[in-house]
Amino acid sequence: MAASDISPQSDYIQHHLVHLNNIGAKQTEVADFNIVNYDSLFWSMLMGLIVVFVLWRAAKAATSGVPGRFQMSVEMLVGMVEDQARSIIPDEVTRRFVSPLALTVFMWIILMNTLDLLPVDLLPWILKVTGLGAEHGDVLYYHRILPTADLNIPMGMSLGVLLLMFYYSIKIKNPFGFIKSLFVSPFSAPGLAGLVLAPFNFLLNCIEYAAKSVSLGMRLFGNMFAGELIFMLIALLGGAWTGFNGSSLGLGVGHVLAGSVWAIFHILIVLLQAFIFMMLTLVYVGQSHESH
Repeated sequence: MAASDISPQSDYIQHHLVHLNNIGAKQTEVADFNIVNYDSLFWSMLMGLIVVFVLWRAAKAATSGVPGRFQMSVEMLVGMVEDQARSIIPDEVTRRFVSPLALTVFMWIILMNTLDLLPVDLLPWILKVTGLGAEHGDVLYYHRILPTADLNIPMGMSLGVLLLMFYYSIKIKNPFGFIKSLFVSPFSAPGLAGLVLAPFNFLLNCIEYAAKSVSLGMRLFGNMFAGELIFMLIALLGGAWTGFNGSSLGLGVGHVLAGSVWAIFHILIVLLQAFIFMMLTLVYVGQSHESH
């Protein structure tokens, strides 16, 4: 397709879907390990450092007396996560590690998702004003601020959860017990029938682990990517402004109303997706303690 065949609206959306990476163009393959999306790495690491700093400040400033608002807010979050962990994970030693992990993941995803509430063109406008990148070919011409709309970030986090599942399965059941569980469940039978069912059990367990990992990352990515696209479509309403005329005023009012309504609704999505990821992390680690 020639460049002239692409509408300005399509070109606008396609531009905002390109990451700041080492190739300076849009990734064309689902998995390409030669491409590094610097914007996703920067914003995800920055949000993670903010979470660690906030929790560190809360722990350092904690007192046994009457807590302040900041300490009370953090204690409420800690209590909520701990209650969920107690209802899912039976082993107390595991909870000492997984509960703080779940709290960190919950707050981390909230901060990353919240970046989607920033105006779509705010960062490009700042870069243009500061002269850091405005024209094609500049270093910061492409930039996506939402890390969870980059499939690499959610799938990387889900891969970490998958490794935790393997770790605790091996720790609780011992290596031999873990390998045995892959072949004797979910269908078990004595003698020769058990040997016949073993390959099918192994295949089903591999599919189960892969499905858990992929669905965990894809759920977060899909919701945030769709939300990002809707914000871009709403931004096109404001971009259609041509002056003080009826159509422009109508589109401008629609832009403000639609953007406000979607932003308010998107707050629920931001919190819900973080909570779901946290809960599934607890559930999957809890299932690693189950014996068949």
